[in-house]
Amino acid sequence: MPLDARIYVAGHRGLVGSAIVRALKHRGYRNILTRTRQELDLTDRRAVDAFFAAQRPEYIYVAAARVGGIWANNTYPVDFLQTNLEIELNVIRAAHDHQVKKLLFLGSSCIYPRVAPQPIKEEYLLTGLLEPTNQPYAIAKIAGIELVNAYRRQYGDRFISAMPTNLYGPGDNFDLETSHVLAALLRKTHEAKVSGSPAVEVWGTGEPRREFLHVDDLAEACLFLMDRYDDAIPINVGVGEDVSIRELAELIGRVVGYQGDLAFDATKPDGMPRKLLDVSRIHRLGWRARIPLEEGIRHTYQWFLANATARPGPSA
Repeated sequence: MPLDARIYVAGHRGLVGSAIVRALKHRGYRNILTRTRQELDLTDRRAVDAFFAAQRPEYIYVAAARVGGIWANNTYPVDFLQTNLEIELNVIRAAHDHQVKKLLFLGSSCIYPRVAPQPIKEEYLLTGLLEPTNQPYAIAKIAGIELVNAYRRQYGDRFISAMPTNLYGPGDNFDLETSHVLAALLRKTHEAKVSGSPAVEVWGTGEPRREFLHVDDLAEACLFLMDRYDDAIPINVGVGEDVSIRELAELIGRVVGYQGDLAFDATKPDGMPRKLLDVSRIHRLGWRARIPLEEGIRHTYQWFLANATARPGPSA
């Protein structure tokens, strides 16, 4: 992408979109197009089309999505399916109609079958049943990938998809009802430390294993793929290593400086038993994640302390 290219980052206030904007600015790109949800409702087809007609973006990162953890997915399945479908349909269709040079659509590792061989290769998509706790979101993301490939196949559009693993970092959502596991545990552990609570509640058994990628690493991968990748196969983006939820909770406790115990609530769902991505394809292209998990969690905790308002504990 030339440095004066018109680049639209959809979802620039979210965890991923804000990291992409930081990476673009760091590289010297000076014509970055952004709109808040109040300025542009991506579920409104006419509004999206008017924006594309007026601004004529040349490159697009589709990072806008309705996202959340197990509780949010179970509670608002219509929102996760319908909103994400509307965003994808409107933005990808407008990109074609207005002859965008290249588009990168961001999916999610939850699109893969619940029980898949590990590590998960890109070709395992649509080979088995999905994890029920996030099925509506996963189906919406799969539809986005299929739409990207349909435009490639029917019209020759240079649209690509990337599948990031579990993400975390500055700008994450720390709301306990809608956050993902790392952010939720970080906040719970901080509040337990502040309040002097003897234990931190952890959903599930602690046995499932997850891979965690710092969002700034993902942003670098997105810029890399926009320049270096042009294939119909969705490409995995991850670190190639995972930890159990128990190990994650223990690591967060060390970072926060919490001395209490972990209380696992086995009545709560575990989600997928394991979700480790095969990242050999992106490694062969020349990209690798650089931020170690503990360093990334420390960075995220510093951001949380500086920016997030944690609810006081019961004895605070």
